[in-house]
Amino acid sequence: MQPFRLTPACKDYLWGGTRLKTAYGKRTALPVLAESWELSAHPDGDGVIACGEFAGTPFSRFAAEHPEALGGNCAGAKEFPILIKLIDAAQFLSIQVHPDDDYARRVEGGRGKTEMWYVVNCEPDAFLYFGFEREISAEEMRRRIANHTITEALHKAPVHKGDVFFIGAGTIHAIGAGILLAEIQQNSNTTYRVYDFGRVGADGKPRELHVDKALDVTLRAPAPAGAPGAEMLAETADFRLRRLAKCDYFTVDALALSGNYRREMTGDSFVSVLCTEGGAALSCGGEEFPLRAGESLFVPADAPGFALAGNGELLLTTV
Repeated sequence: MQPFRLTPACKDYLWGGTRLKTAYGKRTALPVLAESWELSAHPDGDGVIACGEFAGTPFSRFAAEHPEALGGNCAGAKEFPILIKLIDAAQFLSIQVHPDDDYARRVEGGRGKTEMWYVVNCEPDAFLYFGFEREISAEEMRRRIANHTITEALHKAPVHKGDVFFIGAGTIHAIGAGILLAEIQQNSNTTYRVYDFGRVGADGKPRELHVDKALDVTLRAPAPAGAPGAEMLAETADFRLRRLAKCDYFTVDALALSGNYRREMTGDSFVSVLCTEGGAALSCGGEEFPLRAGESLFVPADAPGFALAGNGELLLTTV
């Protein structure tokens, strides 16, 4: 089976910007483009295959009908395991937290959400919130939400291009204004909004908070630094391959390409190839697929090995 592109689902959340349209060529009639769901089989934003023999097929249907394309590591899975987004924050996102698998299964009937952020670009003084500065009690957390001082208790992390943040389930967090990032996460859209800076939604009413559920799941302590499994994998004259994170749900590698790179497929997992800067051409099975910044390809697990040639930065995600 050959690689293919997906038409992403586009989201116009109120905090979004326009860079995904102006700098990355995303096509949408939405005036604001907060998120582009590059690889998604989620019912809130199912991708559609854009080329090849399965063109026009919703990705969720493809994933259900072609388990061989997902790979042996997905054997027995009831649904596609991950979701990959590009996120452009012109304003701060809400202070929020996601449940783990056990809580999500019991309370929401779905998956939990562990995620990883790779900062594609950001404004010079950009920052985000990531965990707490110190351990706090549930009572203090509830009180700070009520009196609008919760951000004073959070760890304020400066952000630079290329930074990686691993957001385990239960870690309180918020992407800051002026940040454009790639998010690799479990296939879940369950978010508990803790604090929203007093904003109102499109209906003119304050956006709903989920304080009780957030208190149930939040780890009220500083978040662990670094990402699990991070290491340098290979460095040659043509490329540098760095593992950004490896966890139970996904493995993400960053490829800095200045020539040629080849990857063999083992049948264990598909590979999502997302170009974040520059450009490259992916060759597979006699076909060539150009990639520029903001574009992605799905390489099925049963595809032959593929090669990349060019000058750019790419994220390679497997499960």
